Amino acid sequence: MSKTVPASRAASPSPMGRMLLALHASGACRLAPKSLAGIGVIFMLHRVRADDGAAFAPNRILEITPGFLEETIRTVRNLGYTCMTLDEAVTRLDAGEQGERFAVFTLDDGYRDNLTDALPVFERNGVPFTVYLTTGLPDGHAEIWWVALERAIASAVAIRVMAGDREIAMFTRDAGEKNDAWNKIYWALRALPERELRAEVRRLAAEHGIDMGALTRELAMTWDEVRMLAAHPLASVEAHTADHFAQAGLTAGDARSDIERGLARMEAELGRRPRHFSYPYGDPGSAGERDFTLASALGFRSATTTRKGLIKPAHATRLTSLPRLSLNGDFQDRRMLEALLSGLPFALAKPVRSLGID
Repeated sequence: MSKTVPASRAASPSPMGRMLLALHASGACRLAPKSLAGIGVIFMLHRVRADDGAAFAPNRILEITPGFLEETIRTVRNLGYTCMTLDEAVTRLDAGEQGERFAVFTLDDGYRDNLTDALPVFERNGVPFTVYLTTGLPDGHAEIWWVALERAIASAVAIRVMAGDREIAMFTRDAGEKNDAWNKIYWALRALPERELRAEVRRLAAEHGIDMGALTRELAMTWDEVRMLAAHPLASVEAHTADHFAQAGLTAGDARSDIERGLARMEAELGRRPRHFSYPYGDPGSAGERDFTLASALGFRSATTTRKGLIKPAHATRLTSLPRLSLNGDFQDRRMLEALLSGLPFALAKPVRSLGID
């Protein structure tokens, strides 16, 4: 899982959503210099499935519906983008080729709905896509802790967690209290070393009757399903570590081991070595220069982050720290998508400074 910032779904657009809608309504996006849009976009997705309408669903930010995926494909094509494979886009970027902008679709982790719900949409539209696979998911030992945390809060009327030496105890009797608890607990846990975070979620899951192994089996593809997907002419399966730890939080040796163990499992199960990589979580606190250098040393053609942005020609020199545009479950609106693709929101916020690229 490469994650954007999880947040509870609001009944009305978030401040960011309202800003995107305002930029679109004002016409500013249509007047923005074309250079702001760069030469392409790499979309980041996680899950594709129907919205169940739950009032408490903080991980919905990582989900879009099949209908919005279809609308996204239609939108980028109407805007003149060419949908292509990740490998083709990297080749074009590396060679400095110009021309029509490219759009690449990537999905992180290896959820079963990538096969059952996303693949049919890509098939209908003839669009290639990449799944970045955490091999511990089909192996059955990687923990989808963020969903376990959601389910623990959803099932409880009160919850208690230990974030280091700090106790957090909150009522969770209705959707409002559950959302408040998520926002407080999630960030407190994310501030911990990841092994402590996972141990506490494991304890919490056991306390609330949640089987984390069964959760992985429920949500993740099996190796047979991964092979089925990898054999499809539109799909490619690339690397996302073995255990889905934030690389920057590991020692250099452990970070390398997490990647190499994932590569070895993929070679054993799929008969090929991945050429592309995605950093788990992928934000500036989870992957940095050391990790970008490691990805290059391991021979990856490219590596993607969750740092927000569009692809510019200058990224040809930063192929192991490419930004992506999240198809965010809270922003399932064509107008917001068009505003983001204009590049204007990024020019206003200057998030690409974190990559040293203007």
